[in-house]
Amino acid sequence: MVSLRGLPLVTHAVRGLLSAGRVRHVVVAAPPEHVAEVSAVLASFGTVSVVAGGEDRTASVRLALRAALTRVPDAKIVLVHDVDRALTPSALVRSVADAVAAGNPAVVPVLPVTDTVKRVDASGIILSTPDRADLRSLQSPQGFATDVLRRACAAGGVLEKVDVPVLTVPGDVAAMKITTPFDLTVAEAVAAR
Repeated sequence: MVSLRGLPLVTHAVRGLLSAGRVRHVVVAAPPEHVAEVSAVLASFGTVSVVAGGEDRTASVRLALRAALTRVPDAKIVLVHDVDRALTPSALVRSVADAVAAGNPAVVPVLPVTDTVKRVDASGIILSTPDRADLRSLQSPQGFATDVLRRACAAGGVLEKVDVPVLTVPGDVAAMKITTPFDLTVAEAVAAR
């Protein structure tokens, strides 16, 4: 419910999903104590429902998936998106959805890692420097064939446990995470463009 350019982040995230032209219904998993508030903010969209989320991300995805399939029982593709990526461009949403529609069971947008990353031990001592050429930062929305997401949820939310290939597509810097006051300041500048 943090405000960005006068609207809550969740409003920006939902608008971006719906404007992509690939999403029939959005289910928002909100903290149980904020369901009414989030529902009121999103009431004007019509194709949005809000459910109480779970104790963690996996539980929230499972609850939202159940609600989505109640609303759109014939859904073949499901996108999982994070409200903290409220400025995700519609083109990125289309790219992910289209890649799943083309037959890929799971698709995630990624960006190359540009920072040097260090592996450290429990006391903070550097152990190694992974080669960043093989590293990517994960973004959302993440797209799935519906049955694949069901299996992943049953396996604790870890795709690697359901043994399906996960295709990566180019992400977008505008799909940045907005989790700190600094991020919000940058997002205000991005949104102003």
